[in-house]
Amino acid sequence: MGAKRQNLAARLGVWSAHHRKKAILGWLLFVVLATVIGGGTGMVTADDDEMGTGDSGRAAAILKDAGVDEPAGELVMVSARTAGGWKEAAGDLSGALRDTGRITGLQPPLASEDGKDALLRFQLKGASDKAADAVQPVLDAVDKARDAGAGNGIHVYQFGDASSEKHLNDLLSDDLKSAEFTAVPLALGILLVAFGAVVAALLPVGLALTACVAAFGLLGLASHAVHIFETTYSVMFLMGMAVGVDYCLFYLRRERDERAAGHDADTALRIAAATSGRAVLVSGLTVMVAMAGMFLSGLLLFKGFAVATILVVCVAMLGSVTVLPALLAGLGDKVDAGRIPFLNRRRPKRGAPAGGGLAKTFLRPVLAAPKFFTVAGVVLLLALAAPAVGMKTEQLGLEKQFGSDAPLSVAYKKITDEFPGGPAPARVVVKAPDIGDRQVTNALDSLTKQAGRDAELTVHKGADVAEIAVPLPGSGTDAAAKKALHDLRDTTVPAAFEGQADVEAYVGGDLAESEDFSDQLSSGIVPVFAFIAAVTFLLMLFSFRSPVIAVTSIALNLLSVGAAYGVMTAVFQHGWGAELIGSEKVGAIENWMPLFVLVVLFGLSMDYHVFVVSRIREMRDRGLDNSSAIREGITRTAGAVTGAAVIMVAVFAVFGTLSMQDMQQMGVGLGVAVLLDATVVRMILLPSLMALLGDRNWHTPRWLRWLPKVSHGEEDHIPAQQSQPSPQGEWSPQNHPSPQGQPSPQGHPSPQGHPSPQGHPSPQGHPSPQGHPSPQGQPSPLWAGVPHGGTGGHSPTTQSADH
Repeated sequence: MGAKRQNLAARLGVWSAHHRKKAILGWLLFVVLATVIGGGTGMVTADDDEMGTGDSGRAAAILKDAGVDEPAGELVMVSARTAGGWKEAAGDLSGALRDTGRITGLQPPLASEDGKDALLRFQLKGASDKAADAVQPVLDAVDKARDAGAGNGIHVYQFGDASSEKHLNDLLSDDLKSAEFTAVPLALGILLVAFGAVVAALLPVGLALTACVAAFGLLGLASHAVHIFETTYSVMFLMGMAVGVDYCLFYLRRERDERAAGHDADTALRIAAATSGRAVLVSGLTVMVAMAGMFLSGLLLFKGFAVATILVVCVAMLGSVTVLPALLAGLGDKVDAGRIPFLNRRRPKRGAPAGGGLAKTFLRPVLAAPKFFTVAGVVLLLALAAPAVGMKTEQLGLEKQFGSDAPLSVAYKKITDEFPGGPAPARVVVKAPDIGDRQVTNALDSLTKQAGRDAELTVHKGADVAEIAVPLPGSGTDAAAKKALHDLRDTTVPAAFEGQADVEAYVGGDLAESEDFSDQLSSGIVPVFAFIAAVTFLLMLFSFRSPVIAVTSIALNLLSVGAAYGVMTAVFQHGWGAELIGSEKVGAIENWMPLFVLVVLFGLSMDYHVFVVSRIREMRDRGLDNSSAIREGITRTAGAVTGAAVIMVAVFAVFGTLSMQDMQQMGVGLGVAVLLDATVVRMILLPSLMALLGDRNWHTPRWLRWLPKVSHGEEDHIPAQQSQPSPQGEWSPQNHPSPQGQPSPQGHPSPQGHPSPQGHPSPQGHPSPQGHPSPQGQPSPLWAGVPHGGTGGHSPTTQSADH
């Protein structure tokens, strides 16, 4: 049989093992250059108005085009026990605020209806996007007034654009540091338990961290084309740690399994490159293409997410198939250096089959009663998904993001209770050819009066633009506020400018932006989902030449996503068990979360799915029946899948404990989905469903047989023991192939089944007839000739009818 061309992953592994120094130094140089260049160019973050869409986005665009920079507004409420008891404290605070030199437009105190509270309103000087950096002296003045009045029954509360943005930035920075310093040691600890050796545990973490560092630098360059938001950093780190560790873990576990099966270090590495390396490439490509679906959302936030996740997944994937083989080739048996006592006691002996005993025990009843377990698994996931039917989404305000006990949230609630709509008014933006035209001014005056006594009209004559701040009832974000917003948009504003076709009037503001953002997400999720489903189908179809495998992949992913939605809704919208994770009920899900979770889970689930199904296909190609192939494929990947899932869940769980509500939702949603995906889906639904479908799993319809046949293992299989000489310098006869590639009935080789004197394979891909190894009794060179070998102890390769 002639030599078969190695797949791309195997060729990359061969090159890296042959050029270890180039691969390792090249990787380090790439990481350093990406970091330095990215840091030198700087990161470009998105302005608030860039996130806009719909009418609120058009309103923001009018103000931006007119050169109108809305100052960062601040509200400070002074409360006393008695009516008017706040006057002295409010006067002192007003003077202190002026003395900071950072404020402008300070208005007289506005008393509440009962006279016990007064609201101070002012703006920060300078550009609004720099206000958070300039607000600290103001915060200090308010803190001083708060401390001074505490003994006299005076309470001071502050909420505003600059103070909340500063608090948000500080919180995001602290949370990201917390995540980094928690997730990395946690992942390392799990890997130490999984491998029982320090060096083996450090490899995946080191690869993931360097991939994240390089991707951060590349993101700096990319941000000049696609501006990003602060949360993008957290998302990139989360994805980088998850896939970086997973890809390395899959590769490393396969190499160790082959060593345990009896192969020498070089042969085991070659097999891992051709099998797990290929699965990593397919999985990485699938994840990146799935992430690209976020570009179809039409929102800058998701475009930034797409760029960040594609970069970090690409870097982690390339590192796993280049520098990792080089490191493993250089380390050899030293990969098990630093063994930890008691954690290596169950390490398989050389020549023993790979582990997975627990998984094999668990699979026995599943494969014995596949119909029952298929129904049970589907029912369980649908039950978990049920709460998602009533899911509500909104752009969570900062008061919900920080938690009800946070000082900023308390201040927001106090201010909105006494002065409804104050912190988040709607803003009517009007542009006319002549803003001073009598008909236009009459409409503006009428609209301002209808909005109530607290409405404020500002006219920018030079730009022919006007804006009206319209307080909203309730909390500014509740049902009453939403109804008022819709009335303003659908009735009040159109009526005010009826008959003035050349006048543009749009309603913006925080609530309007949230509603428009949610509407855009609702319309954008359909094309995004269609794109992801189509891409997943095509990639799985190309990889396995089976429409059944492709369709079941999408169905299983949807069940995992639905269950994640249900858990998120139950915990964060309804508050079921929220206190157990240190969170609380907020009544809604962050509006960008469902689409993000859908895209990420479709991508991440392919890590497991491609890895597991590829191994099942490999077993099937070796001649095992469907049930045996399922059992062997899942048990042989159980260790890697379990380790990868535990690490992913642990990393996501870290994010579930952070301060920000959206980070908590993301961590819980992704963590639950990965946990269910690695247990219920991979251990129950996948094997039971594949057992029910039988040979239909691998059937290639006649009209698809033009698709190229893709190998999922080592094409020319030789037993592991062939690479080991006997004590007398003769090759051991067990499991040696005959000329046809089949073992002889006695398990001994035919006269033609011995290796050549030099230990090289014959031109036909079979050993030459001389029957002796080289004088030194050494096996053939590592990377010479045709890729051969697989997991020891299996029958030679046989191809199924359709593959």
